Amino acid sequence: MKRIVTLQDISCVGRCSITVALPVISAMGVECGILPTAVLSTHTMFQNFTCRDLSDEIEPIADAWEKEKLSFDGIYTGYLASAEQCCQVEDFFERFRTEDGTILVDPVMADNGKLYPAFGSDFPSKMAQVCSRADIIVPNITEACFLTETEYRTEYDESYVRSLLEKLLKLGCRTAVLTGVSCDPDHLGVASLDRSGESFSYFTHRCPQCYHGTGDLYASTLMGGLMRGLGLGEALALAADFVVACIEATAEAPDARWYGAEFESQIPKLCAMLEMKLKKL
Repeated sequence: MKRIVTLQDISCVGRCSITVALPVISAMGVECGILPTAVLSTHTMFQNFTCRDLSDEIEPIADAWEKEKLSFDGIYTGYLASAEQCCQVEDFFERFRTEDGTILVDPVMADNGKLYPAFGSDFPSKMAQVCSRADIIVPNITEACFLTETEYRTEYDESYVRSLLEKLLKLGCRTAVLTGVSCDPDHLGVASLDRSGESFSYFTHRCPQCYHGTGDLYASTLMGGLMRGLGLGEALALAADFVVACIEATAEAPDARWYGAEFESQIPKLCAMLEMKLKKL
């Protein structure tokens, strides 16, 4: 069984970050270790929440793991709480990167043209350094614009998407993936480009709903698929289809929209979709 570790926050209640990554990746048949970057009482869509930064714990945990000679087939990062943590994660990559391992970075920091309130204007450059050391990065359009200092647009065409992907590759990653891509009003999906020039895109029907934590669902499913041996395109498509299934399930309980996307009931469907793809390998 493959083993990965994910570095991101724990929201004790609410569907996001590690509370998404751990069950989804585990259900896909991959061992998922965790290294929490912060602990929150709930995710930040709740009116009242507490937050404790765990920056001081990252290096001691890494030291203990190194003494135990632990290794990981993959490293997956999500929300990082500060510029300091970006530097700590870069160091973690150097210590635990393996020749055949995969480093996946979801540069969680912005959406809808704006940085999240917790981050200052210097944060994107620090996150760009983290991305430079990754094999695969999965920003949304807004995050890609901040990482590459590109003008954000709500309306764009395929050439704009291609340009963003090319700029992302210049950061140093092996493969750049853009999430939330939409060149027409009825479809939403992903587009990727790697250093060899190979491109891929996959679109589903656009769901009218928008829920907290779908980006975490996407990145976690992608990581699980890659660890199970799916090619990048198959893993990207699987993650997109699973997120749509979760959104549609959540839409049936409109009073829970702010809480996060309902993924638990859809895990059997995810496992079935994964096994179907694995049989075709």
